[in-house]
Amino acid sequence: MKKKLNIYIAVAAISFVQGLQISIAPVLGSIAEHYNHVNISLVQMLITIPAFVSMFFSVVCGWLVLKVSKKKMLLFASALAGAAGLLPLAADSFGLLFASRALYGVALGWCASLNTAVVSEFFEGDERVTAMGIQAASVGAGMMLLSGLSGMLGKTVFTHAYFVNGAAFLSMLLILIFLPDTGKAVESETEKVRLNRSVIPIYVFIFLEMMFLITFSTNISMHISGTLDGNSSVSGTLTSVFSGAQILVGMVLGAVTKILKKYVLPAAMLCFAFGAFLLVVFSDSFVMLMIAALFCGFSQGLYIPSGFVDVSNAVPPVAVALASACFNAASCIGQTISPYLTNTLSKAFFGAATTEGVYVIAACGMALAALAHMYVKKRQS
Repeated sequence: MKKKLNIYIAVAAISFVQGLQISIAPVLGSIAEHYNHVNISLVQMLITIPAFVSMFFSVVCGWLVLKVSKKKMLLFASALAGAAGLLPLAADSFGLLFASRALYGVALGWCASLNTAVVSEFFEGDERVTAMGIQAASVGAGMMLLSGLSGMLGKTVFTHAYFVNGAAFLSMLLILIFLPDTGKAVESETEKVRLNRSVIPIYVFIFLEMMFLITFSTNISMHISGTLDGNSSVSGTLTSVFSGAQILVGMVLGAVTKILKKYVLPAAMLCFAFGAFLLVVFSDSFVMLMIAALFCGFSQGLYIPSGFVDVSNAVPPVAVALASACFNAASCIGQTISPYLTNTLSKAFFGAATTEGVYVIAACGMALAALAHMYVKKRQS
């Protein structure tokens, strides 16, 4: 029992490093105003560029586990995340800020892939689902706490929000203390580091899920209107609600999975579609925006851990890191192209690249993806 508790603490610590990805979201509007000469899509990429970089390094991580232990890689990733996050404090430069976010992407890629590999190594069956739920809840907790703190710190001076990245050093300490070092992964004649065709639809749908889901984080601080407009504390609260929803879902993931069974992933997509609809209709109502953030958070809280469970069950244990890395890569591609694709579609359909247009595109796209996912699940049964 003590060993499992130690693993849970280590998993939570890794998840907090992942939670730093959207910690900058509450001050995105302030950054856009300060660097008003920079294209808005490039500003939004401060959230998505880590995902793009992590796509490459997470795949490399899938084979690197044969050379270096997971614990050593996670310690390095945590230290890198902390250092990269504090780097923009050195100078007032958008280029430096962008580069630091890209550097954080290396840490994000390793943590996202290895977190699942750690869970798969120490847990089986229903325990694995529960552990993945705790992992998702931990990511949500990290996002909620760090985003909320970021919004408060950046309320007067947006650069103060960068200090939240120091949390990565605390994660490094917890990983050092609580995560056992099980050494390098080892291939055998029957278990090779390779994938099979059953993972393809899993990757396609996580790509779609994250392409639409990330619009919440990249647009929310610029979407709120009326008396709420320009308040980083409000956008920080909404981002925290989004993250908090993942905690709620993560803690009851096992029970939810037993009820929804094979349709848990399509249901997650529909949660976001409904949340995005509320964002469009109630952009000036704080209460309704909070409800919208809740449903959007439910989507990520359900989809990510359930998708990771599916992909880890589809391959042999030695290939879990690679399978998870490719799952993460598909997710990252979706996040990376999202600002350009959704802004372009908004301009094509509504005449301008507005946050309202983006959320309409995201809601409709996710609803159609959910229907397609239901069809695929039905065919597989």
